[in-house]
Amino acid sequence: MSATAPFGQVITAMVTPFHKDGKIDEAGVAVLVEHLLANGSDGIVVCGTTGESPTLSNDEKLRLFRLVKQAAKGRGSVIAGTGSNDTSSSIALTTEAAELGVDAALLVVPPYNKPSQEGLYQHFSAIANAVPKLPCILYNVPPRTAQNLEPATCIRLAKDVVNIVAVKEASGNLVQCAEIAAGVPEDFAIYSGDDGLALPMLAIGGCGVISVTAHLVGRKMKAMHTAFFSGELRLAAKLNCEMLPVVRACFQSTTPSPVPLKSALNLLGLPGGSVRLPLVSATEAEHMKVRQMLLQQGLLAN
Repeated sequence: MSATAPFGQVITAMVTPFHKDGKIDEAGVAVLVEHLLANGSDGIVVCGTTGESPTLSNDEKLRLFRLVKQAAKGRGSVIAGTGSNDTSSSIALTTEAAELGVDAALLVVPPYNKPSQEGLYQHFSAIANAVPKLPCILYNVPPRTAQNLEPATCIRLAKDVVNIVAVKEASGNLVQCAEIAAGVPEDFAIYSGDDGLALPMLAIGGCGVISVTAHLVGRKMKAMHTAFFSGELRLAAKLNCEMLPVVRACFQSTTPSPVPLKSALNLLGLPGGSVRLPLVSATEAEHMKVRQMLLQQGLLAN
């Protein structure tokens, strides 16, 4: 297993800034891209889970892909979230994203309809084969999709489909991730999809993280990766421990991500904006947890 990170070590799954009326804050998108690239991010995922992709139309997604590409100006990888639970629709959107010149597509395990492992293999193969020149990243997040991409299926896809080059693993199962690392080709990349497991994932063959908390602590997340790959394991562990309160505040049990993160961005004067239904804004208690974390981390002044 290679530790080569084809799209960078720290990739941020960017929120989609919305105005109060629910429309996309296009100026805010550019500001946020600039903030992320200046603070440790090597790349950006657009229209992933953190970007509230289920509430975005395909036209809005394509507009966001264009906006982020324009704002990034080649300074970091732009990865388009194009997967859904409908294979033909996923193929159409991925094809359009490829024509816009994105660097890769992120393909989530289809939510709700719970395909078999053979169905998952056929689904991902069909999308990737439709865009043979575009690198594709599998995205396994069973808590949200109700289906797990089993290691054997991930390994099969990695070996059989030349442009399936990476996986974002957010199963929370380190043994499963180690099984994938043991079986995939040497140049296949494994990204942690869980901020709290970013460091352990590196130890079992991961190459980086697709992160939520990098919106707030991107430089520290990048420093942790640098320390790990430089052999400074105690420093990497120290930095990881320092970021755990951020993880806890951004992933509260009472509300889903990206609700707390948007609360944090708004407190910092960055364009988080509102969320779209069926998500609702943070409660006062949830907001105060975020505010306290920002104060403790020295990110927010009293």
